[in-house]
Amino acid sequence: MQSYRERALVVRTYDFGEADRIVVLLTPRGLVRGVAKGVRRAKSRFGSRVQPFVLLDVQLYPGRNLDTLTGADTVEYFGSGIIESYEHYTAASAILEAAEQLSYHEGELFELTVTALRRIQNASHPTAVLDAFLLQAMDIAGWAPSLFDCAHCGAPGPHYAFHPGAGGALCENCHLSGCATPPTEALRLMWWFMHDAWDAVETASHDAEFSDLLGAAHQLTRAHLQWHLERSVKSLNFVDSGWNH
Repeated sequence: MQSYRERALVVRTYDFGEADRIVVLLTPRGLVRGVAKGVRRAKSRFGSRVQPFVLLDVQLYPGRNLDTLTGADTVEYFGSGIIESYEHYTAASAILEAAEQLSYHEGELFELTVTALRRIQNASHPTAVLDAFLLQAMDIAGWAPSLFDCAHCGAPGPHYAFHPGAGGALCENCHLSGCATPPTEALRLMWWFMHDAWDAVETASHDAEFSDLLGAAHQLTRAHLQWHLERSVKSLNFVDSGWNH
């Protein structure tokens, strides 16, 4: 088999053996797991390039279970503006973890993830960038929440109840036990996130109640993600711990 080149975002790494490291890469073709041999040695030819938040041009040799990383050139480094701030770092880490779990959507998710990391570097509200990523990723996956019309009967909103199991916003007639009752402004904020309406978000961010609305939107976004993903995105716990601090 011949080696191949690929544009790849480092999502996660973990040690393997005495000197090697497994590298989880998000590419336009989906998720690739490879082994970077000798990367933990002081004189490794890969240096510090093979780490999360780095976009690489990689060369890989196909293997039965793992591809072998034979070359890696840095295309873009997203760590600046992220690793210096706990809030930015935890939000960016949650983006990478969610991207790994949703990676079967391939090219669209690759571009969405790279765009989110670029945006979060200088974001005043990194949680907003995270939630926008999650909502747009769920839209790609086919289970984005309904944020205006009733998710059950289609009655036009705005509505004052939300249930992830029902698909999002619910009218009075379709209201379920256990529904959240967020302010409609939080659902509007989520709609802006889903549709990249960042000018509207920026305008709203100057309002006194924006922090509360962002918190409500984040909790709804997380609840909807967890309900449909059926797996925990552990990094979101650290995002929330910083939010509640």
